[in-house]
Amino acid sequence: MAGLRGARPAHRDCRRSLASRAGGCQSGIGQGQVAREPLKVGLGGLGAVGLEVARRIEAGIDGLVLAAVSVRDAEKARRNLPQVGTRIPVVAAETLAQSCDVVVECLPPAMFRTVASAAIERGRMLVPLSVGQLLEHWDLVERAKETGARILVPTGALIGLDAVRAAAEGTIHAVTMITRKPPGGLEGAPYLVERGISLKGLNAPRKLFDGAAREGARGFPANVNVAAALSLAGIGPDRTRLEIWADPALDRNTHRIEVEADTARFSMSIENVPSDNPRTGRIVALSTVAALRGLVAELKVGT
Repeated sequence: MAGLRGARPAHRDCRRSLASRAGGCQSGIGQGQVAREPLKVGLGGLGAVGLEVARRIEAGIDGLVLAAVSVRDAEKARRNLPQVGTRIPVVAAETLAQSCDVVVECLPPAMFRTVASAAIERGRMLVPLSVGQLLEHWDLVERAKETGARILVPTGALIGLDAVRAAAEGTIHAVTMITRKPPGGLEGAPYLVERGISLKGLNAPRKLFDGAAREGARGFPANVNVAAALSLAGIGPDRTRLEIWADPALDRNTHRIEVEADTARFSMSIENVPSDNPRTGRIVALSTVAALRGLVAELKVGT
């Protein structure tokens, strides 16, 4: 406990620093002008999502700078983004938080804790895309309360989280999410492997899972992070119901949400164009960019 008490002043300093960067502080550059030190963003992973986020930041977003990346194949990363390895340092995943204010986790689920724990211990802002892993490592949320870190979950491939969060301020009676994906986007999920289920040659829709969002996120860790995000916005992972279907007639990843609350009854659906990684929609990267932009924008729309 003594070590923890000694660490708190540094975390408070970190929070003040982040607040000044995100909110601006007066300087001597001229009356009515505001100087803002850019937020330093670190990207864990340059796959289909991370690479698009990196390119968008590099193209120019006021208030953000790409300060470091962590990748397994630095040469491939350099081919995709020439600045990598020269102006943008390549560092180990666990050291991103040393030089970055915001750490974006877009790595395979097995790497989640390595990145997340380091960011939280240093009181940074963590933007996790492997949201399902947050359910498996909930102690990190508790630890964030002690270190002053913030965990910011982007909307990702979903729709309407603002409405769900608003409804959760009242009473939500039920939340159901129905996910339908082309078989190739689900093949190889741990849930299927454990049960010896293959989707090759599937010629009709097949329901693969019907249960709690927590179990669905555990069995399909690369496929339904959206279900974890939905559950955190609403009534939790054990009460949120999830269906997962493989549908060979589809060429898009589709999600439908149905919510019954004391303030409203609503349903929403979205059809996402897959990225280069068929398990992930193109909109996920743009949602992440929007979340980062919201950290430094003068005007932020939505809850």
